[in-house]
Amino acid sequence: MAEYKSKCITELEKCMAGEYYDCHDKVFLEFKNRTRKLLREYHALSYEQKKEKAEILKQLFGGIGTNVSVGQPFICDYGRNIYLGNNVSVNMNCTFVDCNRITIGDNVLIASNVQLYTAAHPVELSERLSPGWNSEMDEYFCRTYARPIKIGNGCWLGGGVIVLPGVTIGDGSVIGAGSVVTKDVPENSLAAGNPCRVIRKINQEEERTGDNA
Repeated sequence: MAEYKSKCITELEKCMAGEYYDCHDKVFLEFKNRTRKLLREYHALSYEQKKEKAEILKQLFGGIGTNVSVGQPFICDYGRNIYLGNNVSVNMNCTFVDCNRITIGDNVLIASNVQLYTAAHPVELSERLSPGWNSEMDEYFCRTYARPIKIGNGCWLGGGVIVLPGVTIGDGSVIGAGSVVTKDVPENSLAAGNPCRVIRKINQEEERTGDNA
């Protein structure tokens, strides 16, 4: 990844621009503290307390549509960078690492144990270590950057799917269980595997009849 050269000033601006940023900056610690508090409250609620859960999700997420359910337990970093459309079902044990924006469209199914990761680090150790890092000081030793994830309208992510930073999954696409999505998936595609690859196109008539798995 290229060195930081943009006009971003704050660590938050660097983060959202996809540049290296200090993930231990005060602003991110404040985000995490608030999120942990809201998640504790959310997980303490019973299944039947849907109204109370909806109110917490409105506080937690950057944006949320109507008819949205998020199973317990649910884990996220900041919450504020998660945007959900209408008619979205997120099953239990999902993890959204929303250091950058995660956008999920309308009519989307997210199965259990799905993981969405916007944060990443350089592959080469020489690039991954923070320049001038001092092990005796309270500093984070590793460079971090984050790229947005977008999941289009009408998508279905099977159980245990992992989506990596910067990936867009096109409208109407289905990702098979256990897949690791490393690159963009075009719309109306059935894709699966590690790394995830397109198997075939999905006919919209098949989608309506349920023959898409």
